[in-house]
Amino acid sequence: MPAPDPASLHPEDPAPVTGETLRGDDWYGRDLTGLTYTACDFYDTDWTETTGSGARFDRCTFSGVRFNVSHLTATAFTHCEFRRCSFFDARLDQCKAVGSTFDDCSFRLLKVTGGDWSFTSFPRADLRKAVLDGVRMREADLRGARLDEAEVTGTDLSGALLAGVSLTGADLRGSDLSALDAHTLDRTALAGARIDPAQAVGIAVAIGFEVA
Repeated sequence: MPAPDPASLHPEDPAPVTGETLRGDDWYGRDLTGLTYTACDFYDTDWTETTGSGARFDRCTFSGVRFNVSHLTATAFTHCEFRRCSFFDARLDQCKAVGSTFDDCSFRLLKVTGGDWSFTSFPRADLRKAVLDGVRMREADLRGARLDEAEVTGTDLSGALLAGVSLTGADLRGSDLSALDAHTLDRTALAGARIDPAQAVGIAVAIGFEVA
């Protein structure tokens, strides 16, 4: 019996796509593994329950795209724009979103684990009860965002823009809070937020206390 063709066991990744516009496409449940899209526009497409790893989207625009219940691993969305997209119950593990912007998107039950989300922008985003665990979010723009009851644990927020952010009841343990200006935040925005002892010392020093 002849040996199987190695190419049939490990098919090549799909050909890269550049500069295309997709409108209203149904990608429900699609495996995105190995896809590469550059400078493409996705309008009102359904990505519900998509899965896969290693896909790359660079300088793409997503408008009205539904990422609901998606589970993507090691997928890159670099310098992309997300407008009016839905991430209901989406899971993004070890993904990269450096330089991407999220405008008027919904994030109910979003869970992000690991990965690099530095220089992202979430103007006035509603991230209540979202999970951001071990994420690198250096210099992310979270001004006016609502992170009430969110789990923001072990996350690097150094240099992040946090003016007007609401963290009521949030779990912030293990995160870098050096960019948090306790002088300017409304105390109600921090009510019930949980921090660890090391974070408490850092905040106390930042507002002028001497810790003996």
